[in-house]
Amino acid sequence: MHRNRLLKSICSGWNYSTENLRNASYSTHDKLKMDKVLILSKLTRYDYERMKFQTLNDKDFEKKLRTRGTNFDKLKHHNELQKTNVAKIAKALKDTGSDVKIVNRFSYNKEAISWADCVLPAGGDGTFLLAASLIRNSDIPVVGINSDPNRSEGFLCLPKEYSCEPREAFEKLKSGNFKWMFRSRIRSKIKGATKMEPKLLHQIPFYDAEKIIGKEWEGVDDNGSKILPVLALNEIFIGETLSAKVSHLELNFDDADHFTNTKCSGLCICTGTGSTSWFYSINKISVQSVAEILRLMNMSPTEDKNSLATIYADMYNYNLKFAPDDTRMGFSIRDLISAGVWPDPKGLKPRGFAKKIIVKSNCDEAYIVVDGGLSFAFNDGAIGIFELHPEDNLRTVILD
Repeated sequence: MHRNRLLKSICSGWNYSTENLRNASYSTHDKLKMDKVLILSKLTRYDYERMKFQTLNDKDFEKKLRTRGTNFDKLKHHNELQKTNVAKIAKALKDTGSDVKIVNRFSYNKEAISWADCVLPAGGDGTFLLAASLIRNSDIPVVGINSDPNRSEGFLCLPKEYSCEPREAFEKLKSGNFKWMFRSRIRSKIKGATKMEPKLLHQIPFYDAEKIIGKEWEGVDDNGSKILPVLALNEIFIGETLSAKVSHLELNFDDADHFTNTKCSGLCICTGTGSTSWFYSINKISVQSVAEILRLMNMSPTEDKNSLATIYADMYNYNLKFAPDDTRMGFSIRDLISAGVWPDPKGLKPRGFAKKIIVKSNCDEAYIVVDGGLSFAFNDGAIGIFELHPEDNLRTVILD
């Protein structure tokens, strides 16, 4: 009987979460203006390697990669596939009456965006995040096409069938057969930091952070806090650079009357969009763990795909996700040290929701990392403030 009540409770929670995701505030619109479309093509691994060895001719470049053990043929194949698919997308847009410009991460800038009615990243989720990084308001729509659906999930992109037939998607968008979705994004402010130079988490030859955000920043707010020049569509991560090092952070949620002293492996703050990404990976429970809990209840569960342990694990993991336009941020404290003096004061949960999060750094060499791309120094004495603002939402579309 107790087990039946437990199953009913879990199922009720699953249904509630499903409804939250389904009822995200999509708004309709008559048509999507696509007279001028800016296609942002992803940087392939081949392109990246070619930049690293740009002084070599093609023959020596190929020899260099083959000698070190790289599958050169695979690299070249996927590079050609990307170019073919981008050309196909561009043709479909032109056939439906759009003027098209194609850029890459090196030519993608505010001037290019100002020309366009909408931005179309052609790649995967990483390319989508790059496209969103320079758009600071909800005026310019971002519509993602997965250019390699066999290798990439493309969660932020249109459904995979439109990767093969993009013209059908463009006709629907231009005729108004879609819904708007406004994805929440995190605005970050830092106060008291002595060094604010942004850095790229993944180094690209001859390319630095200024290429993404420009040389001019947004300035300061009324309280003297520096506003970071990028908005987080997925997540903010705060922690020591060396992963084996303990991150010492003081946390305040929703303007509580105190800060909680913590030691952990870092803090992840996410939007509903990011709840399916790193936040999900940090908090998901394994079938093995559920099965072990059930054994403690004198049950004898299996761990196959149709087992009770798998069903419970799937329900729990699904409930970690929340709607992309949720007005709350999810937070997760990685590896929170629970000892006699940590956290202080007691009672802090390692995971939850908040509308405003303030973090004080007691770290030695820590960073705030935005969407896994840009990082900002966040060492001892610095204070970070993280909030959601409706005017920062990213305009995207939903196609059935």
